Amino acid sequence: MLILSRKIGESIVIDGRIIVKIVRLDGDLIKLGIEAPAEVPVHRQEVYDDIQKNNREAMTDTKAILPRLVASTVSSPVSKSKPASTDSPVPATRK
Repeated sequence: MLILSRKIGESIVIDGRIIVKIVRLDGDLIKLGIEAPAEVPVHRQEVYDDIQKNNREAMTDTKAILPRLVASTVSSPVSKSKPASTDSPVPATRK
């Protein structure tokens, strides 16, 4: 881990595309400003951890759900409806 010292108003640059600026200090809290391209996701660590946990859970849950879904669609009876009548009027076309 790289550890840097910065004063209020100073910044660091990551990969030439991401700028992290020290905006202000509020007691024990440091307020950071982050400029990053829209395609670079930026999250607080706890939010990122929750996203990863939810993604892992979704991957394991899908495997259990899919066989039940496939089984229910295969075993469900298909309704046999009558074909549409051919003697119904043909809708008018635009000119």
